[in-house]
Amino acid sequence: MKNKFSLTGISSIAIHTAHNNNDSYAHLTPIYATSTFVFDSAQQGMERFEGSDKTQIYTRWGNPTFKAAEETIAALESFGLKDESGNNLQLKALLHSSGQAAMTTMFLSNLKSGDAVLSHYSLYGGTYELLYKVLANAGIKIIIADLRDLNIVTETIKKNSTIKLVHIETPANPTMQCVDIEAITKIAKQFDCIVTVDNTFATPYLQQPFKYGVDFVMHSTTKFLNGHGTAIGGVLLGKNVEQMNTNVWKWYVLLGGNASAFDAFLLSNGMKTLELRMERHCENAMKVATFLEQHTAIKKVNYTGLKTHPDYAICLKQMKHPGAVMSFELKDGLIGGKKFIDNLQMCTRAVSLGTVDTLISHPASMTHYSVPKEDRLKYGITDGLIRMSVGIENCNDILNDLDQALK
Repeated sequence: MKNKFSLTGISSIAIHTAHNNNDSYAHLTPIYATSTFVFDSAQQGMERFEGSDKTQIYTRWGNPTFKAAEETIAALESFGLKDESGNNLQLKALLHSSGQAAMTTMFLSNLKSGDAVLSHYSLYGGTYELLYKVLANAGIKIIIADLRDLNIVTETIKKNSTIKLVHIETPANPTMQCVDIEAITKIAKQFDCIVTVDNTFATPYLQQPFKYGVDFVMHSTTKFLNGHGTAIGGVLLGKNVEQMNTNVWKWYVLLGGNASAFDAFLLSNGMKTLELRMERHCENAMKVATFLEQHTAIKKVNYTGLKTHPDYAICLKQMKHPGAVMSFELKDGLIGGKKFIDNLQMCTRAVSLGTVDTLISHPASMTHYSVPKEDRLKYGITDGLIRMSVGIENCNDILNDLDQALK
């Protein structure tokens, strides 16, 4: 039975959007572990191929388990938002096998040889490589500028008429730089540029880029949306539903980056606790950032919840909370950082982020290893920088582990 009234809380949205989205009356959407689907008749097959719902044809094209996760994420990203006509904002989501796959679909479905992409410093290493090793080789120009300076944004687009798309990652990985989504979108739209946002770090609970008029949002669902580190995944969302169902869907299908039914099932269940987890993540992160900022062994802390962060005001403007990820430098640099990581007893030494446990990594040798050193340093990713995704453990235990490791 469909809800007859509008849900008013994001946890309700996460739990009940796809609650009964199946034909077998299962409490939870089943794992449709099938490569293909049968037709009762030739006519039914024709109708399915002609329709916009591709979830009962072939799993590379779509799958009911995908659809449940897609509808939930779309509901989260559009929660409380209106379109230009004042109606509830409608979004279309496509679930991918990874965040990289979702980003690839996003770029390739909107760009062609001769176009240019404008983005900013301190991007995720995988994004950097995708831009420079895939898109650049396809004849797409990559332009990197400080998007926190709106004058630079305007002048860069004016001077480069081939810029078709502006890509934003905010907060950015791993320096936590934030850019003003609303201001950049307004500038970009003056020049008919597409605006895309990587919302992985923030999640729709903390930040809703569609509120500011962007065209596409993508996530690595591997991170906070799943929340438990059990499955790789990605999602691409667009507000032009017709475009998402036609051109973008065609690229999605031809690139073959669809998710798996089992991973989609894990994602759907992980999202049910998104609000609870994010509240605890953020509460812990603020305490950890304050502790690190005051610690004698720490040289610098990058966390947008601290007033010392240069993008504190931007974060305050567009995010509900500063989030759960931060980075910091030890006074002893790389040597001190390695000793610190080796001395940890509870916090987990691993790449990735957004899981219930606290993850600590070394970007220069891990997530950003493939980025040339001169670029890393220019972006603020020094050899001694440590990235930390604060988990939902008892915060005193996190602080005690950090303190003993720093000593």
